[in-house]
Amino acid sequence: MSDPYKIPSKTQIGHIHLKVSDLERSLEFYCGLLGFQLITTYGDQAAFISAGGYHHHIGLNTWQSKDAPPAPKRSAGLFHTAILYPTRKDLAAILQRLIDHNYPISGASDHGVSEAIYLDDPDQNGVELYRDRPRDEWPETPEGNIDMYTRPLDVDDLLNELNK
Repeated sequence: MSDPYKIPSKTQIGHIHLKVSDLERSLEFYCGLLGFQLITTYGDQAAFISAGGYHHHIGLNTWQSKDAPPAPKRSAGLFHTAILYPTRKDLAAILQRLIDHNYPISGASDHGVSEAIYLDDPDQNGVELYRDRPRDEWPETPEGNIDMYTRPLDVDDLLNELNK
């Protein structure tokens, strides 16, 4: 492309829409376990859920996927949905909730700029639950670029946030 374009710096991802095989099962995961609020449904085929009353952060539908198997892992498509928590204590609280409900966690990483918990929803869609570190704590290379990495997350230290 000959004319460079930069997306505005304040641009955000507004919402995601996921194809699911069982709407009720997905609502139990996203609302029952993760705590999203059900905003509205379209019959038994779609639901819109949010955090804090926004019109929707996540759309769930069975329009093309009712009773379908999960998408193959080794195919093009969504890698994961990332849900950003406002504080480290909030991330610790959802981690404790997952542990208390024996929900399988597939990973936990420290990326320098963020701390993340990884799991799959009932349709094997990847879900990242994370919190960003303050910008002034992000690691940098000697040249001043962001130096993201993947290291094991200190889960015990994260859970200690609940005792503060």
